[in-house]
Amino acid sequence: MRWSFHIARIAGIEVRVHATFFLLLAFLGLQFAAQGGPAGAVKGVFLICLIFLCVLLHEFGHAMAARRYGILTPDITLLPIGGVARLERMPDKPSEELVVAIAGPLVNVVIAAALLPFAFSDIVQAMHPSVLERYEPSLVSQLFGTNIALILFNLIPAFPMDGGRVLRSLLAMRMDYARATNIAATIGQVLAFCGGLYGLLHVPVQPLLVLVAIFVYFGAQSEAAHAQMRSVSNGLRVRDAMVTRFEALPRNATLHAAVEAVLHTSQHDFPIVDEAGAVCGVLTSDDLIVALRKSGADTPVAEVMRTGLASVSESMFFDRAFALMQEIDSPALPVVNHSGRLVGLFTRENVGELMMIQSAMAGSAQLARRTPPPLPIPR
Repeated sequence: MRWSFHIARIAGIEVRVHATFFLLLAFLGLQFAAQGGPAGAVKGVFLICLIFLCVLLHEFGHAMAARRYGILTPDITLLPIGGVARLERMPDKPSEELVVAIAGPLVNVVIAAALLPFAFSDIVQAMHPSVLERYEPSLVSQLFGTNIALILFNLIPAFPMDGGRVLRSLLAMRMDYARATNIAATIGQVLAFCGGLYGLLHVPVQPLLVLVAIFVYFGAQSEAAHAQMRSVSNGLRVRDAMVTRFEALPRNATLHAAVEAVLHTSQHDFPIVDEAGAVCGVLTSDDLIVALRKSGADTPVAEVMRTGLASVSESMFFDRAFALMQEIDSPALPVVNHSGRLVGLFTRENVGELMMIQSAMAGSAQLARRTPPPLPIPR
């Protein structure tokens, strides 16, 4: 993920922190300082760090459960809104997805259970009417309450929270995966709409609730679209969607050569190869236009091309390659065969065209199944 920084590697999983997380710490630190001075700022920031440690453990719960089914987790990224464990792929069976989804909240249940004996006296004290107005919860009590909140929040049946995945997995045990996703996504969007409306109409307005509602609404929409794509592309490989008639540019070519290739072909993005024919980068149309404005047509493509992009195998499943393309935000990925030779390009345009064709074919097949056979004509 862009703008994220490596901080550790635990159990083979890279732990990263997004830059905006530090902005959140600075913002909250200033608020804590305004209320309680320097000591309050230190205590508040320390509490936030402990909360995100619980979030990290939550994500490791997902990762360890996924590992049980042979699914690796390359990295976990901490964001201001929580954590994201990037699984190599989604579980194939609904029962496996159920276990992976519920594993995160179960970690918070264990943490809350471990903190309960230490927070119990504070909880009892808070319930006493005589001290309720001047009650100040301890650090342990705040951490206990936060874990309870994380459990309840994550079990809301709405994508992208764990509760939405739990609901989808339970529905998928009885119906088609895409239909189960659509039902779970619709429920999530309805809950998000109601929550956002409440946040807007509440006095005073609850901006955080509105932001969470927007996040949930579009998260559910994205999940439904991904499930539809997965359903349509089921069983397809990269070779079924890749461009096989393409032009590659040598590493020592200039942008002038790239412009000529754009004008004389229908290609927009070009793999860059070295003298041995190995892929060393990709020149995108956006990068080409920006570089032409800044440095001119004599600029070598090697100075402009995107490097470090993963090549995909022609035998890789379509949905995994598409997820990789979205993750690194690249319009094209080079495709190689088992010997590492460049054999094609996996582009957004071809992905879109294949999806439209597959969807149309699936719709035609469904219509054919629903249409009754013609009645015999009496003679």
